[in-house]
Amino acid sequence: MARDVKPERVEHDSMGELRVPSDALWGAQTQRAIENFPVSGAPLPKEFLYALARIKAASARANRSLGFLDSARTDAIVSAVDEILSGHHDHQFPIDVFQTGSGTSTNMNMNEVVAHLASSRLGQPVHPNDHVNMSQSSNDVIPSTIHLAALIVWRDALDPALNHLVEIIESRSRELETVVKTGRTHLMDAMPLTFGQELSGWAAQIKHDRERLADAAGRLCRLALGGTAVGTGINAPPGFAEAAILELSQDTELALVCAPNRFAAMASQDDAVEFSGGLKTLAVSLMKIGNDLRWMNSGPLTGLSEIVLKPLQPGSSIMPGKVNPVIPEATVMVAAQVIGNDVTITLAGQSGNFELNVMLPLIARNLLESLTLLSNVCRLLADRAIADFVVRTERLRQALDLNPILVTALNPVIGYEKAAAIAKEAYQSGRPVFEVAREQSGLSDAELKTLLNPFDLTRGGNRSG
Repeated sequence: MARDVKPERVEHDSMGELRVPSDALWGAQTQRAIENFPVSGAPLPKEFLYALARIKAASARANRSLGFLDSARTDAIVSAVDEILSGHHDHQFPIDVFQTGSGTSTNMNMNEVVAHLASSRLGQPVHPNDHVNMSQSSNDVIPSTIHLAALIVWRDALDPALNHLVEIIESRSRELETVVKTGRTHLMDAMPLTFGQELSGWAAQIKHDRERLADAAGRLCRLALGGTAVGTGINAPPGFAEAAILELSQDTELALVCAPNRFAAMASQDDAVEFSGGLKTLAVSLMKIGNDLRWMNSGPLTGLSEIVLKPLQPGSSIMPGKVNPVIPEATVMVAAQVIGNDVTITLAGQSGNFELNVMLPLIARNLLESLTLLSNVCRLLADRAIADFVVRTERLRQALDLNPILVTALNPVIGYEKAAAIAKEAYQSGRPVFEVAREQSGLSDAELKTLLNPFDLTRGGNRSG
């Protein structure tokens, strides 16, 4: 049986001729990369590709303002970029993440697609290198694209998601500010606190994470654009970088600036590594919160069973009635992935050999995946786990009554050793601390009720000792 043969056309580059699918908007250099890198089957994220397209439009406008590109070609390039940003040509960027470490293949993929669209629109040739890539090199464009793409996803997705998560946690914290529960250290019973206090700790963690990321994002605003091949700016006219970055700032409404030292901006990816470290810290916070929720929800009969998470789906293919904490579980898996992505970005950041980092596509892929995963899971955690869990107040009260650690409040009055003996007896007998203390402390019921009031114990610092 004969195979279907897809129609092809012949393209050429500096290495010679190559056959390309007739319906492809790319050219020979993209086709070579497709054939050279059949590694993962996964292209770079579209957020990266769209940021790269924006840089092409801004560069064209800058070159026109400096008198190096005519208006007709500039307008055609900008229109081509608008088409790409509309999402109609996503399939025209198939090059694998695992490619040449500079990202040259993806830069040329963009140059060729933009040139093809612009040429068709204009009715005359627009060259991928001479026009679309004018005043640029992959070596300054790809590092700039990493920063730009990360900033856009941070601003439009993760930052709002963090604010939403904090709002939900703080709302529940206020709602539960008088609900007392047993505290735990080392997973063992400790002094009481309120649910509101516990959740306030979560909110503070996320706020601090957001502050760290916002600070690091300020350094992502520094772009390597204008450094061209090795940082010297060869083939870029004076004023190009400033003009192109101003165009980008106006286009994206971001406070973008020229990197103070383009050699550092191209040879290293320290700013991306720092930002990834902030994402990792957020992941650590989310893993803590997710696991707290899992422990609180554990049971319903033999676990802590302090809360009931909203049932979202059956939890077992064999055990009827079982319901699992699926959103916290998804959260901790995302956290693990982000921590792994950060390790990879850290290793990739070390691959700045002399004037260029040569793991740029990998940094781009992992950084953007971390941003996207965190953006999505923060909203899920807020809306489908924290916003509507139900507190089992009776269960909390029973645990508090039997908590021998409450005897800590008697230390300043009867001494540590006598209090320890009461705690031991309460634990071994399974009786409430109040009953044992009534027998052994020498204190009146009124005194014990005052000293052992769980809510008063959550205020702290109201007794000496």
